[in-house]
Amino acid sequence: MPQETNTLLNSLVEGYAFESACLELGAALIDGKAEPAAQVRLPLKMLNRHGLIAGATGTGKTVTLQTMAEQLSVAGVPVFLADVKGDLTGLAQPAEPSDKLTARLAELGHEFTARTNPVEILSLVGKGEGVPVRASVDAFGPILLARVLELNETQEECLQLIFHYADSNKLPLDDLSDLKAVISFLLSDGGAKALEALGGVSSSTASVILRGITIMQTQGLDQFFGQPEFDTADFLQVRDGAGVINILELPSVSSQPILFSTFLMWLLADMFEDLPEAGDLDKPKLVFFLDEAHLLFKDATKAFTDAIISTVRLIRSKGVGLFFITQSPTDLPDEVLGQLGNRIQHAVRVFTAKDQSALKQIIKTFPSGELDLQEALTQAGVGEAVVTVLGEKGAPTPVAWTKMSSPGSNIGPASSERLEQVRGSSALAAQYSAAMDRDSAREMLDAKAQAAQPAAAPVPEAAPEPSRESTPRQGRERQEANPMMDMAMDAAKVIGRELIRGFFGNRKRRRR
Repeated sequence: MPQETNTLLNSLVEGYAFESACLELGAALIDGKAEPAAQVRLPLKMLNRHGLIAGATGTGKTVTLQTMAEQLSVAGVPVFLADVKGDLTGLAQPAEPSDKLTARLAELGHEFTARTNPVEILSLVGKGEGVPVRASVDAFGPILLARVLELNETQEECLQLIFHYADSNKLPLDDLSDLKAVISFLLSDGGAKALEALGGVSSSTASVILRGITIMQTQGLDQFFGQPEFDTADFLQVRDGAGVINILELPSVSSQPILFSTFLMWLLADMFEDLPEAGDLDKPKLVFFLDEAHLLFKDATKAFTDAIISTVRLIRSKGVGLFFITQSPTDLPDEVLGQLGNRIQHAVRVFTAKDQSALKQIIKTFPSGELDLQEALTQAGVGEAVVTVLGEKGAPTPVAWTKMSSPGSNIGPASSERLEQVRGSSALAAQYSAAMDRDSAREMLDAKAQAAQPAAAPVPEAAPEPSRESTPRQGRERQEANPMMDMAMDAAKVIGRELIRGFFGNRKRRRR
């Protein structure tokens, strides 16, 4: 073996020789051949330093993601995946062995073991067949909602003041109808003084926001908001020692990218508010994979981008690891990229001068070493990647041109029969499948308006009209004949509960 090759091999063997539990990513390629002695690993304890999986379409990013998710599950770490392409449900079904797969893994010094992973399939309401994931407008918050409504900075500030008014007046915002009711009240004669007292909210700006919400409703987007609100603590399930893999179906992400990417950030912000400080752990509490990560920053306001940056910086102390999946590291802001200590870069395709410029920037993000990064990044085959991770002491490992491992579960979607089994055995379906409706801002404002009307002449008593049902969380039945008492009881329920505002201005009520 040539001296240079031997030096590189020794450097990689030493650089990835960790004592703690690790994810087995693959084996280093030296002179085009996989070296089983040079195993490329990622310590579990360093996963909350976040990471990046990048590469051109068709280079193997999804299989890498699936391999990591499966090993995390085996290690007892729950996982959240955004399934944009619809092919991650294969994690719930064991792969069929083949001579080709067995031989490939043998090259790496690995063995094939078929595996069925514990999986929960989730969906944004109306966009899939999984367990519905909903958020209240309150919890979603003004900054995230402004992102979906594509408001400018001034309009976003006005929306924040409207949320502040609802918060101060104990008006719960469960769905978009509640928010519309608050805005409509502020624009009415009865709300003129309240609107003036807010300061900085013009009636014309409030009208623009109101129209935007109405358009969302006509497009069917209001179905994402309501009760029961999904408790992100349910992502932390462990079954029989294996972490549950939560797969959120996003089949229509291309038609509504801003909505879907923003909803993912709500999930992350909500989790940040829920979890206690954890410090450095032997393994993370959860690893969150964000596919199509570039959508998070497309046409984003400064407030939204700053909120993401703050979340990425601070959520690791809660024991959560984030992996951004995208085609190029240049898709992410430098402030985010600088927080991603674990890098898995699949092949970069260079066809234009712009691609060449991007390649130079990508090379600069890797630590210098003996590997010819330009050759590795442009010549890597499918299922190969250039890898560097943070070692157990926090220092980056030598850059390794790696032949990546494979999962024991099915690559591609699970069969329809298997999906039916997964959905039928869901531990979350009973809690979240049925939508609930309770008295909130709209009903409270309607009751206030009715109480303010002058008494009318007596009329024959009629049967009460159907009203929106209370949720089980309220623990009582509504008294339809006394709307003011309803409003007082709702307010009493909210008073005394801590309201926590997250990075995105969301109002998170403490869970019982």
